[in-house]
Amino acid sequence: MGETFPPFDYAAARADFSLDVPADFNFAFDVVAKRGRENDKTALIAIDLGGENVVHHSYADLDRHSNSFANALMSLGAEKGDFAFVMIPRVVEWYQVLLGFAKTGVVAMPGTNLLTAKDIEYRINRADARLAVVTAEHADKVDQIRANCPSLEHLILIGERRDGWSTLEDMCADQPDTVDRNTLPGTSADELMLIYFTSGTTSMPKMVGRDHAYALAHSITGDYWMDLGEDDVHWTLTDTGWAKAAWGLLYPPLLAGAAVVLYDGEGFDADIHLKIIAEQRVTTFCAPPTIYRVLAQKDLSGADFSSLRHCFGAGEPLNPEAMRSWKAATGCDIYDGYGQTETINIVANYPGMEIRAGSMGKPVPGLTVDIIDDDGAIVADDEVGHIGVQVTDPWPPGLFHGYFRDDAVTAAAFRNGWYYTGDTAKRDADGYIWFVGRSDDIISSASYRISPFEVESALIEHEAVLESAVVAKPDEIRGEIVMAYITLVPGFEPSDDLAKEIQEFVKQQTAPYKYPRAIEFRDTLPKTISGKIRRVELREDAAKSV
Repeated sequence: MGETFPPFDYAAARADFSLDVPADFNFAFDVVAKRGRENDKTALIAIDLGGENVVHHSYADLDRHSNSFANALMSLGAEKGDFAFVMIPRVVEWYQVLLGFAKTGVVAMPGTNLLTAKDIEYRINRADARLAVVTAEHADKVDQIRANCPSLEHLILIGERRDGWSTLEDMCADQPDTVDRNTLPGTSADELMLIYFTSGTTSMPKMVGRDHAYALAHSITGDYWMDLGEDDVHWTLTDTGWAKAAWGLLYPPLLAGAAVVLYDGEGFDADIHLKIIAEQRVTTFCAPPTIYRVLAQKDLSGADFSSLRHCFGAGEPLNPEAMRSWKAATGCDIYDGYGQTETINIVANYPGMEIRAGSMGKPVPGLTVDIIDDDGAIVADDEVGHIGVQVTDPWPPGLFHGYFRDDAVTAAAFRNGWYYTGDTAKRDADGYIWFVGRSDDIISSASYRISPFEVESALIEHEAVLESAVVAKPDEIRGEIVMAYITLVPGFEPSDDLAKEIQEFVKQQTAPYKYPRAIEFRDTLPKTISGKIRRVELREDAAKSV
């Protein structure tokens, strides 16, 4: 199919933008239930682990199932404002639970399915959660720490019965699948709906509160970067515990009335994923750059991509070779975008607008995003500064209001009239934004300021490099030097000769002063549970190796 987009008038999109958020907005009622009543169609295409069994669930199904859960919660004694830990993989019950919580005003705290018992204990106690909802494979973890969580009262299990637990199925079995919205406490748009925990690359995870208006603000994500519509079959590869699931599995696609592919698979099996794209006639596809790089190494000549019309990715540098391979195989470019747990999509490449390889794109309509200095002044073109979101009245759509129960960290992030994202970037003369790195990751070597991402982007172009992480290593002469930790593509073996070859390669790809003067090959790189490389750990290792 390939992509065919009309020209995108960026200036007009910004000038014409408006978003009306009703005072009592509730996504579960005002979007999902409304669609179920007025134009019911497939909302979810649920696929099992092997990719064989496929079940379609309509918008009306999601509404009925979440109504039953909402009624069960009220019978249980759950109250608006309670906190609930949620650890559910990519199964339809994830929607039932999150939408049911939203209807009752219970604040859901999604967690990735990689969390340990210790992680769960931290999250429950940090929020004083009263409820926990998990699938059977995680029940042991909760039982291990239950005695250490005095606020925890109600344990809800998805799966077979277990002592001390209520099952979701039993709770909902005798409950009506309709609910009178007027009998529930009601939610206002500015009240808490979700708590996400940041990945904690440099500290313990922080709580990011997302209000009910956040769901509607994701219309910006869906309308501009993702370009979603009712006829789309959309698939985002993500764990349900990450904020990326809110972007790709929940709010933007259901706001648009699209059908969402929900694959309950483990890991990444390229053949199954390619099969699903073909058989389910996926039209819009979002994957991390790592996945695009893996697919770029496969022979894609026999794959059926005829349904695809738009592809995008976010989270890390996108390898130009992977972009070229994907374009050759599918006819689709990969549109980069940028945002955080604390925001919606705030910078994007838009369908119908020129893509500049390596750029995150331009700020989305509805928000003022720019590159600023420590004092909040906008820096000159091509100068490295902080990525900031201007605090406006009314409040910028989709921007969080601060870290929950953490005034000190909030004050550090909101200053000079801006929200400081903690990331740095440059802006070119045409307004495109180019990511540089985390604010604390910039390498200062012999007076040069070097972006780890720029070096990583060059490294990943080498045929032997599968993954890389670049950090500063203390150096007596230069202050710091660039050190690269590298995992290799299968078939390549670590050696001094290969390290020298990679160094020379980087010198040809970017300014020579940026090349890694030290390289260490590793089997794996340390990562957070959300898959982000723990550069703080690698910086410590680099310092110890001096």
